[in-house]
Amino acid sequence: MENQERKPRKRRRRRPPDAASLGLGEGKDYVEIIPLGGMGEIGKNITVFRFRDEIFVLDGGLAFPQEGMPGVDLLIPRVDYLIENRHLIKAWVLTHGHEDHIGGLPFILPMVFGKESQVPIYGAKLTLGLLKGKLEEFGLRPGSFNLKEISPDDRISVGRYFTLDLFRMTHSIPDNSGLVIRTPIGTIVHTGDFKLDATPIDGKLSHLAKVAQAGAEGVLLLIADSTNAERPGYTPSEMEIAKELDRVIGRAPGRVFVTTFASHIHRIQAVIWAAEKYGRKVAMEGRSMVRFSRIAMELGYLKVKDRLYTLEEVKDLPDHQVLILATGSQGQPMSVLHRLAFESHAKMAIKPGDTVILSSSPIPGNEEAVNRVINRLYALGAYVLYPPTYKVHASGHASQEELKLILNLTTPRFFLPWHGEVRHQTNFKWLAESMSRPPEKTLIGENGAIYRLTRDTFEKVGQVPSGVLYVDGLGVGDITEEILADRQHMAEEGIVVITALASQDPVVEVVSRGFVKAGERLLGEVKRMALEALQNGVREKKSLERIRDDIYFPVKKFLKKATGRDPMILPVVIEG
Repeated sequence: MENQERKPRKRRRRRPPDAASLGLGEGKDYVEIIPLGGMGEIGKNITVFRFRDEIFVLDGGLAFPQEGMPGVDLLIPRVDYLIENRHLIKAWVLTHGHEDHIGGLPFILPMVFGKESQVPIYGAKLTLGLLKGKLEEFGLRPGSFNLKEISPDDRISVGRYFTLDLFRMTHSIPDNSGLVIRTPIGTIVHTGDFKLDATPIDGKLSHLAKVAQAGAEGVLLLIADSTNAERPGYTPSEMEIAKELDRVIGRAPGRVFVTTFASHIHRIQAVIWAAEKYGRKVAMEGRSMVRFSRIAMELGYLKVKDRLYTLEEVKDLPDHQVLILATGSQGQPMSVLHRLAFESHAKMAIKPGDTVILSSSPIPGNEEAVNRVINRLYALGAYVLYPPTYKVHASGHASQEELKLILNLTTPRFFLPWHGEVRHQTNFKWLAESMSRPPEKTLIGENGAIYRLTRDTFEKVGQVPSGVLYVDGLGVGDITEEILADRQHMAEEGIVVITALASQDPVVEVVSRGFVKAGERLLGEVKRMALEALQNGVREKKSLERIRDDIYFPVKKFLKKATGRDPMILPVVIEG
């Protein structure tokens, strides 16, 4: 018989065996995926998975304020949907301990549950250790919440419908996991944050066997990290960065200052190894850096031969024996590095011959702040090493060749790029469509969208309240877009305050701040106009509100014409 070319057999996607036992009907059942943060942005990651009357929540992160948000400390996601449906939440699962994945929980958990809850919160040892520290910092008792420690490769049963197989993925922090989410209608793979590091600092490789197994059985939906979808090739290994840090620290003639993310335990470990090798004492400065490192040391994730020192303990040592790990990798105004750069640190100052290593890349929106710090450090005579000029930082996120491997291992029917701005998500979509076995459908995710997944369809079907809550001091959510706009207006144009006493003997006082170096003539004219409007208002017995308007509009028009500026004008009219 003549040989005939065989057509490749289509792989059958196996359905979970318990579908019938759960009484599920064809075409009537679906999983809803509702991202409340982390879509179209870097930060505040939180995603809701719902089947019928059961929900589990993945992560609960924060983001940091950008330029144009004066006074704002942190950004957290709106969780109205979770508050409304708190009675349906069966579990909260944490992939790892970075701020953009757990940093919002001290605010979110009390909003959803109050000050205590028995809903299990699953996380690995380091993740829960960092979370406990954050809860205590905000006056909450970790024992009031049902924290359940798991390994990065555990299996969790959530309610009647979800089984979660966690799998370790290399990242820039230990104990990081992705998830194989088995549901009655099919399997979802969520990568979590990851890169495929062949030589991680702790020697613990990504466990891709679970990903491959899920792919062999059939993956209905892949949700994957998009952060570096624009970058070709592979993300460099942490071990490569460790070697470069060793080289530059070994050659540094004077003191060495290193800044990185406080939760980047692998990077901190590499810096400590290099310091120990070259006989340098390691001091730490910055509350978050000290707190994260203390927790990591207590839990066995950070190894130090000697001990960690304070600035006071190393300030009198010879320069070549000093290395300081400090906060400030993003140019934050109150961070240690910023205060050193702008000569406002109370304990130490940068001097010529110091080496400053920025072992991080700016988060989008922080570029200008970081550049200002770098320029100031140069002006003080320091040697400043930062990426990409020096290979002192590598991303914790996968580049295109690693993303292709995940796509090939899972060959998902549907695809949802996650953890990235729209450009990252879109580039990942294009990458997926270029594969030999592309997904049938890819959606570009948005915060607040309800994505409905059935055995045969994947659609956006609705919207829940979403957005951001601003944390300002002790206030959460009491800062609005209008307040931010007012602050920005005052910062750009200044303010003129007009205080008017509406009495038989009317009096007006005018004060300006941040406006112009106003002369007597300019402020005198403002005072004259305001007094005239006040006297007319008193004489004609106008309401205080009408008098305010009569002062506000003419003064606004006059100042715009006289100076070309548009300060915030605040008339305060008091009845005498």
